Amino acid sequence: MSHDQPPVSVPNFRHSALIAIEDVRLQSAIDGATHKFRTARHTALANLPHAEALRDQLKALRAATLADLDTHLRQFEQQATAVGTHVHRAATAAEARAIVLKIAQQHGVQLLTKSKSMATEEIALNQALEAAGIQPVETDLGEWIIQLAGEAPSHIIAPAIHQTRQQVAELFSKQAGKTLSADDIPQLTAEARRLLREKFLQAGMGVSGGNILIAETGTLVLVENEGNARLTTSAPPVHVAIVGQEKVARTWADAAVWLSLLARSATGQPLSIYTSFITGPARPADPDGPREMHIIVLDNGRSQLLGTAYEEVLECIRCGACLNACPVYREAGGHAYGSPYSGPIGAVISPLLFGREAYEALPHASSLCGACKDVCPVRIDLPRMLIQLRVDAVQARRLPWAERTAERAVARLLRRPRLFELATEVGRVGQRPFVRGGRLRPPRVNLGRALPPLAARSFRQLWRDGIVGK
Repeated sequence: MSHDQPPVSVPNFRHSALIAIEDVRLQSAIDGATHKFRTARHTALANLPHAEALRDQLKALRAATLADLDTHLRQFEQQATAVGTHVHRAATAAEARAIVLKIAQQHGVQLLTKSKSMATEEIALNQALEAAGIQPVETDLGEWIIQLAGEAPSHIIAPAIHQTRQQVAELFSKQAGKTLSADDIPQLTAEARRLLREKFLQAGMGVSGGNILIAETGTLVLVENEGNARLTTSAPPVHVAIVGQEKVARTWADAAVWLSLLARSATGQPLSIYTSFITGPARPADPDGPREMHIIVLDNGRSQLLGTAYEEVLECIRCGACLNACPVYREAGGHAYGSPYSGPIGAVISPLLFGREAYEALPHASSLCGACKDVCPVRIDLPRMLIQLRVDAVQARRLPWAERTAERAVARLLRRPRLFELATEVGRVGQRPFVRGGRLRPPRVNLGRALPPLAARSFRQLWRDGIVGK
């Protein structure tokens, strides 16, 4: 892993999820936001002609790009370098952090502004900057909120999805030095704008992520709704972008297909309010813009997935639609995943990038209902990969001995119908002292929820007796 995180074991995930489920304020915030995103996405795609064909096209484009990724990365580097951009390759999170710190120190940077970036969360950039005496200021409203709260993002596109307006008003009141009303949203946003604009003018460097790297022209594409990324990338004299190497589009035409589905899948917009195309630093005649531009192309385990059963996960465009559809995410929230990437995509990519043993619980944090695949604009088969990760864990004998033994016993039982029926009969008798109020509640066993007891008669018995199925 690139950052210090406690292992996300099965007990740890269940404990964190239970805390989230019992938090009424959190549940209300998540329900409201994810419902809004789901509804907006459905409407946006319903109004897009040939939406399903466009999803198929994007799937084919992403797969074709990954099949020859190094060629496209080299082309991007050549084109970007030709227009004055410094391109760096970072094999690990540590290398990426070191590059940013070196650039900042060369320019004597003491304060820098940041636009929203999952890649910087992935490499724990803020912690490294603060340790070096450099102050990073998040300028995306959601990211700034969680920075003030000392928290990690809870959602890929809406990092403060778990925060209510009352909590936000408390945070902003502390920063402003005056009491702000939670019911006056315009006042809250105006105060945030006033405080952050000062930082843009003081910053010696701006750091961003990147949604797309267009190989054809060496262009960086940024998608946002607030305008903070434009200020981050143009007001300071130096701009550094950190982008996962899988974010390459071969041509502008490919990028257009990508953009036609990104905002619709994420927030239900035909296109985000601000979509910026940055090709190199400011020219001598330009009145504004950075005089120096760097793009750090981040690997951090991605290349190890190429050519494997998990390559498909690199097709992800980080829209967050799978989180909004997932019944597990909508109950557990993002922080239970212990990773910058939560929800179904996080349950796959976190173990693959940051260590399977460290994130052993996440492939099991799924009902395998398939909702994530249904809404994915690239049709990524996340359920298949979740199952494959579980298979890998069994084959690597990473499951606890007691759990492996219990599962083997159940497997043997299920292969022997008569023995299974006998065990069921014994269970019906054995459960009687623990059935209360129509639910099974064994003592000193935390099942996380009350289970229904075994029925008086099994389905097989009802079938044989002609009560059902005939």
